[in-house]
Amino acid sequence: MPDEPEVFGLLALMLLHDSRRDARTRDGELVLLAEQDRALWDRSQIAAGRAALERARALHGEDSYVLQASIAALHAEPETDWQEIAVLYTRLLELTGSPVVALNRAVALAEAEGPERGLAEIEQLELDGYHYLHATRGELLRRLGRASEARGAFERALGLVRSESERRFLERRLASI
Repeated sequence: MPDEPEVFGLLALMLLHDSRRDARTRDGELVLLAEQDRALWDRSQIAAGRAALERARALHGEDSYVLQASIAALHAEPETDWQEIAVLYTRLLELTGSPVVALNRAVALAEAEGPERGLAEIEQLELDGYHYLHATRGELLRRLGRASEARGAFERALGLVRSESERRFLERRLASI
């Protein structure tokens, strides 16, 4: 399928995400994107991912894979353009209607415009059984100095999480409040 933009978008997405594999954990513990050691990122995979993304765009690709790959490519830049990431998540949300995409958009808005903005978006979402919603809400409340509410959100996330590394991460966040 040499002329299908979706194929190149998916390839770009996989390459860009996999390029950060070695930096995602340290000693078995989860490492957030902002705290990752970028020297561990695979630059050749990033270059290949960007090339695949450019091919998808040249073929006029605008599907969800191309949008997600565009977001991943922005994360690979030396400085993250959170405003542009929020714009791309808005387009992806329009395309998919996914509440998980809306949550990711809220995170981008929180980074671009402040935690209050992201929290306002999160409060509108109906994802009560999704631990990432509660973890994100807890983080934004923590940043706003609303410790009691942050604790409650982190505790709710802990009640839903399945991954042990994510559980330990949430426990550390909770203990830091």
